[in-house]
Amino acid sequence: MIEWLNNPQTWTGLMQIVIADILLSGDNALVIALACRSLPAHQQKRAIVFGGAAAIGLRVMLTAVAVYLLTLPFLKVVGGLLLLWIAVKLLLPEEGHGDGIQGGGNMWGAIKTIVLADLVMSVDNVLAVAGAAHGDIALLVIGLLLSIPLIIYGSTMILKLIARFPLIVTLGAAMLGYIGGEMLVGDVRVAPWVEAHAPMLHSLVPILGAILVVAFGKLFAAKPAAKVVDLAADEQQAH
Repeated sequence: MIEWLNNPQTWTGLMQIVIADILLSGDNALVIALACRSLPAHQQKRAIVFGGAAAIGLRVMLTAVAVYLLTLPFLKVVGGLLLLWIAVKLLLPEEGHGDGIQGGGNMWGAIKTIVLADLVMSVDNVLAVAGAAHGDIALLVIGLLLSIPLIIYGSTMILKLIARFPLIVTLGAAMLGYIGGEMLVGDVRVAPWVEAHAPMLHSLVPILGAILVVAFGKLFAAKPAAKVVDLAADEQQAH
């Protein structure tokens, strides 16, 4: 134990893990905050804790198979498309905000969204931490444990910012769309073709992903609002 603590590689690896966690846990914290933003305050805390715990649990499970998963053809394509859909969904207005109506369902719906998004995004995070640990199981465990406060407190902070600056929701969804685009062109089968025939797609596809997420999110969000206006007009005519 003392030799492990006195080994400079231990502290170098730990520093790399902390930096990787700070840089990569932001995505997970953002997803949790966006998914929980419409819940009542008392449910937000529970959803953040449960969603954060699920995110860490996924990282633990993925650690053993992450390297193998990234060798599967078109896995990142599927994950990227799934993340684009999740990002659009996060821009849609939630139903049942008032007086706890459908509150429980909304909370578990938020947790399911968190779990699904984390499943898509956690592989790269796990690989970064595993690479920094250099096969040291103790360092790997420490890295996973460090993720917990970063994700939970990061989500809480982002929620507070969203309450003051609603534009963060759109920017956050756009960022998830950008990440989804990166996954599409980063797949083990797609990346070599892109590099050989259209290198500019490495930059264009993530930007296009961000733009499409915001465009479709706003479009789909406008349809329920239009229906409400039509219903109100019908009621006035009836009276």
